[in-house]
Amino acid sequence: MTQKTTFFQFEADFVQSLRCVPMQVRLKLDTCGIKLKLPQWNRFSAEERETLVDLPCETQAEICTYRELLQRLVLAHTSEIATDLAIDPHPAWENLESIAPSVQEKAEEIGVEITPSHWANLTTDQRFALIKLSRSHHENHNFLPALKEFHLI
Repeated sequence: MTQKTTFFQFEADFVQSLRCVPMQVRLKLDTCGIKLKLPQWNRFSAEERETLVDLPCETQAEICTYRELLQRLVLAHTSEIATDLAIDPHPAWENLESIAPSVQEKAEEIGVEITPSHWANLTTDQRFALIKLSRSHHENHNFLPALKEFHLI
C-alpha cells in the first residue's frame, strides 16, 4: 500500500490483511455504484485489494475506471456480475449543514450529542464512516470507537 493510504484506527484489527472492506473502499463503492459482498472481496488477491484501496475514485473518469475494474474483478473471481448500487446524487456525508439522522439517533442512544459544527468540521471520510457505522448492524461496535477517534467525545 502507498504511504498516502490512511485507515481509521477503529479498522486497525483488519487493515493489515485487508480481510474486511475498509471504509475508504466502501466510500468508493458507493461513489461508483457497485455493491461488493465480503465473500467477493475475499476472493481478490492482496495486490488487487491494495489497488482498490489506492486507486482514486473522485473525478468522473476515475469513477468509471474504478467501476470497470471492480466489475472485471468480480466477474473474474466469482463468475458473477457485480451488483449495481444506486448512486445518491446528494449523499448525506457531503451535507455539512445537516447531521445524518442515523448518526444523530445512534449518538443519542449512547448519550452523545453531535452538534452541527462538529459535523461540519469532520472530513467527508469521517462523516461517511459514521453514517455507515450507525446503519450497519454488524459494525455497531465500531461507532463508539469512531466517535472517540474523531474527537466527538
